[in-house]
Amino acid sequence: MDAETVKALAAIIAAAAALWGTYVFFSNSRLQRAKWLFELYEKFYESDDLKAIRETLDCEAGNSPHIEKLITDESAEFTDYLNFFEFVAVLKKLRQLTTDEIEGLFRYYLDCLQRSGQVRSYIAKKGYEHLDELLKGRANPR
Repeated sequence: MDAETVKALAAIIAAAAALWGTYVFFSNSRLQRAKWLFELYEKFYESDDLKAIRETLDCEAGNSPHIEKLITDESAEFTDYLNFFEFVAVLKKLRQLTTDEIEGLFRYYLDCLQRSGQVRSYIAKKGYEHLDELLKGRANPR
């Protein structure tokens, strides 16, 4: 085998290794992303402190006495709930979450936040600017 053939074979092997490495990298990235989204899902749907707030905001008419009490009391659970969505909105802004991922995981509960004028006003006034921006950028709630 001459030197040119060896160089050509080495280039082919290097290209194949680079392609394989790229494939493995993206496969692992998708797996890591799926695990990360699952952890976000678990935090929101399985956390007891967020369940009570979800139930209160569960798309009642939007201006119920329960929601009014939630806003007036400003409980830690309520602010944790809003901070969770503020975090999601920041991740979207940083392009760590896509709109499809956010809508797929949290559409219903974002609709609930968006539907309540009292909650929307609270979000805008209390410094949840990323969440406010996320909600403004969504289509009308269903």
